[in-house]
Amino acid sequence: MSTIRVMLCCGAGMSSGFLAQRVRGEAKKQKIDLTCEARSESQVPQFFGKFDILLLGPHYASQLPNYRELAEKHGFKADVIPQSIYGTLDAAKLLEMIKKM
Repeated sequence: MSTIRVMLCCGAGMSSGFLAQRVRGEAKKQKIDLTCEARSESQVPQFFGKFDILLLGPHYASQLPNYRELAEKHGFKADVIPQSIYGTLDAAKLLEMIKKM
């Protein structure tokens, strides 16, 4: 299986940065080949083609249709991180979500 490349997106990339760090640690524990980076929303277009999955912070849920349209054009999957995962920085649950995608 090839590396799963994940991008987490929030306003400034700070909250998602903590979550990305935890997801990387959880993936390592589970021996899953995964990269996970966090970026601000304004940076995401610069990285098209460099991630397989884009996960938006819950506060960007209203923008999911726009990102899904971009996903079709640029070959990635997009979804929203549930508040229950985002608010608790639950890396194990987020990794399960990623694996299902």
